[in-house]
Amino acid sequence: MFKTRELQAFDAYMRLGGMKLTAEHLDLSQPMVSRLLSSLEKKAGFELFQRKRNRLAPTTEAFRFHQNVVHHLAGLRNLEQEASAIASGQVGHLVIAAQPVFCDTFLLNALTHFRKQHPHATVQIADVGMAEMLRMISEQRCDLAFGITLNAEAFGGEALSLARCEAKCILPKGHSLEDIDEIPLPRLRNEMFIDLSQGSPLRRRIDLMMETIQVHRTIAAELRTIHGIVRLVERGEGIAIIDPVAHQLLDLDLVSVHRLLPPITWDIAQFVPHGRSLSTVGQAFAAGVADEINNLKRAGIVT
Repeated sequence: MFKTRELQAFDAYMRLGGMKLTAEHLDLSQPMVSRLLSSLEKKAGFELFQRKRNRLAPTTEAFRFHQNVVHHLAGLRNLEQEASAIASGQVGHLVIAAQPVFCDTFLLNALTHFRKQHPHATVQIADVGMAEMLRMISEQRCDLAFGITLNAEAFGGEALSLARCEAKCILPKGHSLEDIDEIPLPRLRNEMFIDLSQGSPLRRRIDLMMETIQVHRTIAAELRTIHGIVRLVERGEGIAIIDPVAHQLLDLDLVSVHRLLPPITWDIAQFVPHGRSLSTVGQAFAAGVADEINNLKRAGIVT
């Protein structure tokens, strides 16, 4: 089996043409270079050099062999560079599953900062509902996921709570309830709602709480994404109960934001499939998300 040091000595001698230059290039003694070349020649099974006047003259076979050695050493260098890049988180591919409200808000900033620091890493963000996100986690089709713990069932993932959220009610400016800081849910009895599609954990919780206090809601429109809901409320088409991180999407000249009584709370959580440790790039992305969550906490949007 050829040793890398032997191949490096052979390559250096073939390129530099002398024992002294080769020894200086490799920071070795000349006797050590001579031993490396002799060992390589013995393992190769054919003559690499002819000894002429205290000088080694490469044979025809040596020139042919050298072409392969050059390719081999280049492959080793590439391998070392790739290993270093992986270790430093500079390359890799991530699949992130996330609920739409997060894709529209803090994940955008996290992705932008991550790409600046890891330009050669690629990220695929799957904008999915909670049910599909849980399936992706249980089937290990994602590296990381970001969702809410509201009504989440066992799904085969490790959950890490990132922040506490409290639902907010948004009203179009000029609404009759605009001056009330904390709106009791019964006061919303006769309102037109712009709501998330059925199946959303937040939608299920709101429906259950309204049924408990015997309030029948009128749903003016249902949308899958919070972005569309916010736009309709801004246009005066109804009111909405939303995730607080959607605050980043609001035009406060067009809507007002209110707490609800009783409050509706949940956690933003990071999920990792069971038995699947985060790669270096995964850890870097998760750290970026944690930074964005801390920005939300400093802004008083989550706690």
